[in-house]
Order: sequence, then structure tokens, then C-alpha cells
Amino acid sequence: MKNYAPNSPQAIARILCMFMMGDGVMDPRELDSFERLSLFSLLNLERKQFLTIFHDYCNDISDEAEPDGRIHLIDRARADLLLDEVSDPQKRLLTCAIALDLCKADDTISEPEMALLQYMMAKWHITLDTLEEEFIRQ
Repeated sequence: MKNYAPNSPQAIARILCMFMMGDGVMDPRELDSFERLSLFSLLNLERKQFLTIFHDYCNDISDEAEPDGRIHLIDRARADLLLDEVSDPQKRLLTCAIALDLCKADDTISEPEMALLQYMMAKWHITLDTLEEEFIRQ
């Protein structure tokens, strides 16, 4: 798996890619939400840079395929590796908020997306109340 600097826009983007592929389908509405919510500029990435990170992420997980070709879209060791690359509390909050928006982009939060979101929030000690306090009440 490609290495990115800790707390970098690329490290955050790769976590978001994990969410986008978590249910096995990258819904175009998820990518549309990046435009609608100005997430590319918020992350300090251009669309093309994000798409390169997404492409690299997909290649990385396909390289990890089982001998029979099965790919584990949600893998705890991979999730831990990616989540540990973001340690800054504000960047963790931002990543959680964006991930939640991505999960809702297709009007359904799938079981894998929900499991990954819950895992990330528990690992980072973030609650929905924390997200609300940080982003909604401002």
C-alpha cells in the first residue's frame, strides 16, 4: 500500500476511498457530493489528485486479493493502518463528517459503511454529538 504523510490530504482521501468502496459500489453520487460540498478544496486536493488516490486505493486492495480472487473490501488491519495515519483531532473530526456525508450520498447507509463508520468513530473516540457540536451548531 502506498505511503502518505501522516495527517496529509492524501491520507484523509484514502480513508474516504475506503468508505466509497466499502459496500462494493462507488456510487457517482458519492463523488458528486465532493463537488456539491466543496470537499476537494476543503481537503486541499484537486479532483484529479483525488481520483488518482482512489485509483491507487482500488489497485492496492485488488493486490491484496485472496488466491481465489476474493477481495476484502472491509479489512480491520487495513482500516487500522489507514485510520492510524490521521492523528490530528480536527482532521479526524473532518474525516468523520465527510465520511458520514459520503455514506448518506446514495440515500442509504449500507451495513459495511455503517460498520466502518462505527469502527472509525469508536477508534477515534468521536460521537455523533461531537460531530454535531463541531459542524452543525457553528
